[in-house]
Amino acid sequence: MGYLRADVPLDHPDFGKLVPCPCRLTERAQKRVESLRALSDLDIMSEMTFETFIPEGHGLSPDKQTNLRWAYEEAHGFAQNPNGWLILKGGYGCGKTHLAAAIANACVEQGQPVLFVTVPDLLDHLRATFSPASATGYDARFEQVRKAPLLILDDLGTESRTPWAQEKLFQIFNYRYNARLPTVITTNHELEDIPLRLRSRLVDIDTARIVSITAPDYRRGGVPQDQSNLSSLSLHTHQTFESFDLRRGELDPEEEESLKEAFDKARSFAQRPEGWLLFTGTYGCGKTHLAAAIANYRVKHGYPALFVVVPDLLDHLRDTFNPQSTVTFYQQFEEVRRTPLLVLDDLGTESATPWAREKLYQIFDYRYNANLPTVITTAKYLNEIDPRLETRMVDESRCTPAPILTPAYRGGLPKKRRRPER
Repeated sequence: MGYLRADVPLDHPDFGKLVPCPCRLTERAQKRVESLRALSDLDIMSEMTFETFIPEGHGLSPDKQTNLRWAYEEAHGFAQNPNGWLILKGGYGCGKTHLAAAIANACVEQGQPVLFVTVPDLLDHLRATFSPASATGYDARFEQVRKAPLLILDDLGTESRTPWAQEKLFQIFNYRYNARLPTVITTNHELEDIPLRLRSRLVDIDTARIVSITAPDYRRGGVPQDQSNLSSLSLHTHQTFESFDLRRGELDPEEEESLKEAFDKARSFAQRPEGWLLFTGTYGCGKTHLAAAIANYRVKHGYPALFVVVPDLLDHLRDTFNPQSTVTFYQQFEEVRRTPLLVLDDLGTESATPWAREKLYQIFDYRYNANLPTVITTAKYLNEIDPRLETRMVDESRCTPAPILTPAYRGGLPKKRRRPER
């Protein structure tokens, strides 16, 4: 039958009890492994190994290459000795899931049972057990997840944040935290955005190792590295500092001086982005060219820059509410709020609906408080802009004004200066 009586002394509490024979224990262990494998997403990620990962990335700046190499080594070390928790965080496509899957595949090769699953799928698996047709009960499935020898949860933060979902995740986190079970978690969220009960387990330095990956999305094919799909910088590649026309011999001294000062401020900001830079002036005076030149300079030197016209930005955010959208509003909004360098072109030309004003205020307020490098262009007088935005832009401790006093440039031959009347 596969059971034996325990061979123990008369006074042992297990005396007379039936225990599984070794062959039955081996069979049970194999079934547990197969069950975990059935729940896992590893079959479609079999090619995500350490051998297929490129630690140097594609066209990365030296600091990002160093960062990605460090993340690779941390993940590789964890796979060799799964112990504690490893938190891999970073933007979309930076390599988090590949490294997490590489850990899982390496452990499976070594014969260690692994459960690899995205968080939304995990919650779906648990919900499915309530169906009368389910072959597995909720309690059995939940224990299977909670006690997995190695649990890898991909994309924490993309799940629906219902009270039930948060409660189940907390129970899983709390059990594994107290039992010190090896766990790998990936997320594209900042840790402060994760609910406190979960976050408290992730930030315990005695248990968890946090690896922040700064590399950009490597899957964008022909899109220049470090450029977001929100960015329209590809339309402005010709607008550089070298191609900028200072219009010498065409302007009066005050106009010429203002253009030269704006140019110098733009070039200085591009070399070392700190705080905010605000270009003001009439349409066609050169604001957009200088803003694009800053972004192009940063990208050329291997740094990310998001260049977007304000009405287009709001359209991108609205599009996320479309059922066909492949990204959520939160993902798109957070990308804008947190991007290392944000260039907002043509502020004031957007439709000033309450929703649009609220979203812009949230972006401005976050970047102002975080002191994130930001470039803004506008043809409006500042007192015509939402006062909540204006207060951020007139703070010269954060924002450097660069007014351009020249008339619109339309090309052609320079105008001859009028001789001063005697």
